[in-house]
Amino acid sequence: MPSLRIATWNINSVRLRRPLLAELVKALDPDILCLQETKCPDELFPLDDLRAFGFPHIAHKGMKGYNGVAVLSRRPLQVLDGDPDWCGKGDCRHLAVAVDAPGGPVELHDFYVPAGGDTPDREANPKFAHKLDFVAEATAWSAARGAKARSVLVGDLNIAPLEHDVWSHRQMLGVVSHTPVEVEALTGWQHSAGWHDALRHFVPADQKLYTWWSYRAKDWEAADRGRRLDHVWVSPDLAGALARHVVLKPARGWAQASDHVPCMVELAL
Repeated sequence: MPSLRIATWNINSVRLRRPLLAELVKALDPDILCLQETKCPDELFPLDDLRAFGFPHIAHKGMKGYNGVAVLSRRPLQVLDGDPDWCGKGDCRHLAVAVDAPGGPVELHDFYVPAGGDTPDREANPKFAHKLDFVAEATAWSAARGAKARSVLVGDLNIAPLEHDVWSHRQMLGVVSHTPVEVEALTGWQHSAGWHDALRHFVPADQKLYTWWSYRAKDWEAADRGRRLDHVWVSPDLAGALARHVVLKPARGWAQASDHVPCMVELAL
């Protein structure tokens, strides 16, 4: 049966870490790779280098120094217009494409949600307010669109919603990324159009699952104080097509690694 392998990775600078894409392709062999935090304005995006990794079809939306999203694909794609200007900031946090796939196009959304700073207080921390406002807008957008068929949403959503998406639920309740208000917001977004949590489709909710380990840890692997900040959601009609997943934990140990690791799901279409 034909399949479609979709990977997502917060690369934390596409120009700095583009050599690591060779390792990613070797390990995952994705048909589509969605990147976040590319930190690269469009005019400097390394198109030729990335095409050399086997992705002739590339869409990107970037700015200097921070944010930025991109979709690299082995299959033809079309950029979908009508993207909202999230929170009126024009800060390159969402890219939508239609990808040629077995059985018809798949609508793919690549998101990079604001991290939210360190203080989980809307009044005291404008970054946290921005994060909550962004997720609220994304929820309203998703609800208005409804459960569109053959749709996938991926990205660094910067929220670990479940108890076992963090190393210590009790100790993380007051830490940005796992606070109750963020969890409620992300859960509302997921439920707004019936999105199915593709990674948790394979890993039960009572098992630990992380995609991010802080740079601050002297030995990230020994401490293993991770969080699941990266997500793959599929529309309800694709839930039954989920065939396999990979969370590439060894990537956190690569030279000049991102603090996030790539995640991939394979759909049997």
